[in-house]
Amino acid sequence: VTHSIPACISSMTINSKQVDKESPVSIFAVNKCYETVQDGTFFDGSGFAALVREGYKVRSDVNITLEFRTTALHGVLLGVSSAKVDAVGLEIVHGKVLFHVNNGAGRITATYEPRGTNSLCDGKWHKLQANKSKHRISLIIDGNLVHTDNPYIQSTSADTNNPIYVGGYPADVKQNCLTSKSSFRGCLRNLVFTKGQHTELFDFSRAFDLRGVFPHSCPGAEH
Repeated sequence: VTHSIPACISSMTINSKQVDKESPVSIFAVNKCYETVQDGTFFDGSGFAALVREGYKVRSDVNITLEFRTTALHGVLLGVSSAKVDAVGLEIVHGKVLFHVNNGAGRITATYEPRGTNSLCDGKWHKLQANKSKHRISLIIDGNLVHTDNPYIQSTSADTNNPIYVGGYPADVKQNCLTSKSSFRGCLRNLVFTKGQHTELFDFSRAFDLRGVFPHSCPGAEH
């Protein structure tokens, strides 16, 4: 077995001597345990998860669904970019959800603006669906649909070839469809990308790079 166990461990003794967990010699990717946990992935606001090392190709159509829970008004949800301008991005800015797409001709944005600034950042789960179909884009948050006109109707394919960065991205990586650099703090679950008949549910424990991300549990409530 080469991977870590997603669990909490306490009261460990070796040769009847209690192991001191409060002052370890070194520590890596170990978080505190929570009294109550929920399924999902916890992002501590400092990093990101990187998926699909060989690069994800959005092209003409993609449907992205996920659920998020946060108390922060800002944070990157995900971005897929390219060496050119082609990209897609999802982010929370001032409590609004923005879905950006650039098929090569220019960035267009669908914005979901809740009634209250804190409505989506209330620490409760919210469902998001972002759809790109050729030049059309739409965003559904908790069943509420918004879409936007795209003047670039001849440009239909986002030719991305970079990894999917979730919850943030490294400082040396360019993201053409994100305006924020703030890493997401909160929980995500059920991240699914659908292209036609092909559906892919992403398991964060299989990410090729995880920083400040704990893939198997969310604290039951933020304190």
